[in-house]
Amino acid sequence: MLTVTAQTLKRVVLPIAALLLFMIGLGILLTRAAAHLWPLTIEDSVNREFAGDRTETLDDISHLVSGVADTPRIIGVTAAAALVLWLVLRRWREPAFLCLAVTAQALVFYFTTKAIDRPRPAVQRLDESPPTSSFPSGHTSAAVALYLGLAVLLAGLARHTWLKALCWALILVPLGVAMARMYRGMHHPSDVVAAFINGTTCVIVMSRAFLDRHVRAWRLQIPGPRRPAPVPVARPAG
Repeated sequence: MLTVTAQTLKRVVLPIAALLLFMIGLGILLTRAAAHLWPLTIEDSVNREFAGDRTETLDDISHLVSGVADTPRIIGVTAAAALVLWLVLRRWREPAFLCLAVTAQALVFYFTTKAIDRPRPAVQRLDESPPTSSFPSGHTSAAVALYLGLAVLLAGLARHTWLKALCWALILVPLGVAMARMYRGMHHPSDVVAAFINGTTCVIVMSRAFLDRHVRAWRLQIPGPRRPAPVPVARPAG
């Protein structure tokens, strides 16, 4: 039986709950109190600049890059990577870290969009608007959690410096997704910044909970066969 230790509550549940409250508070600040302050006042011009520089070639490239972080692809790559990690390492820590980092960012993203109703940028959008709010960017957040998480794992396993640097190049994927989402008119710059905060924080939280070998976030109890109670043997008198 898999039971949760007190360290799980301390290192996972409470930080993720605090992150959710922070994201909601940040969304309220951006859409209300600070909406008329710099640099938020130049966000519309940034979106218009992206829209004005569109070309057919860039449209196609941005479509491909943005599609990397579509929900089915994120789920598929996460599941495949977790399976490969388990088959190669024969450990559950690394697959659990990656899956829970992606899951945590999705939960924070979902509940934040339910609390913050921010409209999409006032430019022509190249994708259909999903029912969720513009704040934060779900594509960017998912890409950060997945590819930053993979970079952390692979760089930790690599032995050569050049190979470690190559692993860290995976962070270029969420950067490209963020640019593509703004180019396609789907998000404000602050939306993707908030998404980086969400995804990065989830990776940090889960790495502290699962990759630190000194932490026992879970306790595995395997019930064994019950031994029959000993039968009392009567001794002869005297």
